Amino acid sequence: MEKSNRPKLEILEKEEIERIFEEAIEVLEKVGVFVENEKGLELLDGANAEVSEKEKKAYIKADLVEKCLKTAPSQIKVFDREGVLALDLCGDNIHFDPGSAALRIYDLDLNESRPPVTEDLINFARLTDSLSYLKAQSTALIPSDVPEAISDRYRLFIALQHSSKPIVTGTFIKDGFEVMKEMLIAIRGDEKNLRAKPLAIFDCCPSPPLKWSDLTCHDLICCAESGIPAELVSMPLCGATSPVTLAGALVQHTAENLSGIVIHQIAKSGSPIIYGGSPSFFDMRKGTTPMGAIETMMIDSAYAQIGKYLNLPTHAYMGLSDAKILDYQSGLESAVGAILAALSGINVISGPGMLDFESCQSLEKLVLDNEICGMAYRLIQGIEFRDKVLALDLLKEVTSEKHFLTSPHTLKWFKKESFFPSELIDRSNLGDWEKSGKKTAKERAKEKVKKILPSHQPKPLPQEITNQLAKIMQSQAKLQNLDQLPA
Repeated sequence: MEKSNRPKLEILEKEEIERIFEEAIEVLEKVGVFVENEKGLELLDGANAEVSEKEKKAYIKADLVEKCLKTAPSQIKVFDREGVLALDLCGDNIHFDPGSAALRIYDLDLNESRPPVTEDLINFARLTDSLSYLKAQSTALIPSDVPEAISDRYRLFIALQHSSKPIVTGTFIKDGFEVMKEMLIAIRGDEKNLRAKPLAIFDCCPSPPLKWSDLTCHDLICCAESGIPAELVSMPLCGATSPVTLAGALVQHTAENLSGIVIHQIAKSGSPIIYGGSPSFFDMRKGTTPMGAIETMMIDSAYAQIGKYLNLPTHAYMGLSDAKILDYQSGLESAVGAILAALSGINVISGPGMLDFESCQSLEKLVLDNEICGMAYRLIQGIEFRDKVLALDLLKEVTSEKHFLTSPHTLKWFKKESFFPSELIDRSNLGDWEKSGKKTAKERAKEKVKKILPSHQPKPLPQEITNQLAKIMQSQAKLQNLDQLPA
């Protein structure tokens, strides 16, 4: 019989979680939340929340929050393009996906970042498709060679064609949701199949403190009505747009997410929703929001614990760095974040590949971060107790002149016990490393990217579906007076 004890990180005691939750309820009851979307206010009013049309504000009672928490599902299954289960979001299951919506890409040839173009987005999607420890795709870059008004749907258009993995995405403009939904339906065949086997997760971000914009509330309601998983991404900034204390920021984060759950569930009871976020500690010295700060990671792990207490799937932006290039800092912050996220059992971990305060993506960093993700998966497997007698019988057989290299026990178990990283991670001796050119991890990553991109071919879509997607996207281009898109 095999038994393992999975290592876990828990930042908060149960009593502390309850205290944060209770105070968040008081915030919703006494302070309220701004809702700039008319339908959102109407839904809240119809659910007996106290609504001020003049202030565009809703005061939400505890009983309504409790009712909506009971209807929100504790498990969400997300499927790949071919309809195969890819993400099982529940319990302590973890799944990594690249950080999304970067405005720049780090160009290793230039050793600097630049605005991304369509080719970069295609390369990123294909590279992610090839990396086994990244379980989902994301619309990771905002291409600069298409109009901003259609860039949200264009990113999805590219990702759907160049990867079969499920996609974490989002809209920039209200009319984007229906167009993007139409693309997803083109893959699944009809809305019923899309509801049964969701292919994408949509980020819905409240604006701190305590506000749902017209756009994000609209998307939240549309996700609920369509059965497309919504991912709440509350973003309190300690000392800037939230209380400076970590506990105070957690109260605000909880209140914002609870308000989103209420709006979502009264729009369509039982629809899938993920308890997530992207909070940050605010660096008063630099005026920046470091995602690699240990305090940021502590908030992430703590709010994920609150999400689990509420029996909801969880998400966080972790495993990314504020460094501007691939250096010691980028590896340090990314590895610490990914490991803490894994130990926290966060279901959707968004971050691999990202640099510079969530604003930049890197192909080379993505392949390096894939190795970190692999280590994280191995870590949470824990130490397995495979045999009734752990070592005694083996040690009886070995004298001082013998070893275990050829033991049947070694041959049986060494592959299952070990995580073997790719050639990106150097485990050779000094002499062999020198003979191979004394290459750094950055150089090896660049070589790997250049090896994967020409050779990896994602599974192609049926031509009929490709044509449907192209027709949808071309109609959007025409609205912008474009005769042709880059791809």
